[in-house]
Amino acid sequence: MLVAMSETLTTNEYTDDLRYEVFNREFMPHIDSMYNFAFRLTMDEDDANDLVQDTYLKAFRFISSFEQGTNAKAWLFRILKNSFINDYRKKSKEPSKVDYQEVETTYNSEEASDTTYTVDLRADAVQELIGDEVANALNSLPVDFRTVIILCDIEGFTYEEMAKILDIPIGTVRSRLHRARNLLKEKLKSYASSMGYDS
Repeated sequence: MLVAMSETLTTNEYTDDLRYEVFNREFMPHIDSMYNFAFRLTMDEDDANDLVQDTYLKAFRFISSFEQGTNAKAWLFRILKNSFINDYRKKSKEPSKVDYQEVETTYNSEEASDTTYTVDLRADAVQELIGDEVANALNSLPVDFRTVIILCDIEGFTYEEMAKILDIPIGTVRSRLHRARNLLKEKLKSYASSMGYDS
């Protein structure tokens, strides 16, 4: 009897109306931050949108495990980070895919016969990043280092919150952030010199 009683105390029972209310009040205000984080992780608009959608779907599905009054943004970031890692593992195990219909259409079109270059479908996304040295330097960092800089310096999470989101000890958060900032500093050194800053 004590076990059953403690289980009911730890699980939040939400009515349907309360689920929607909590979802809209606690989670929806963070959607822009979630997208920015997802985009920095995936480096692709469509993948970022998919990742955010998956995160919000999981958040709604498992809303009963969310405690009201706690940091909803950190809870969402943890879901997003875990989804990203799971997707990354899945994609790294599957072979590369080629859309043969798209290739055939490209090579059979009159436009393609007049051109001598390969169509890069990511050109628009990459074009937005050209010229932004800080974004380029940040994006060139390995994902673990990029993640801690985004969480700390862009999203403003504390070391404790970052440790929970990333599921690593706080000492690892500090050392990873230190190394990430040093890597970013090295990547931006020549840019800073060209802008007149001396180190």
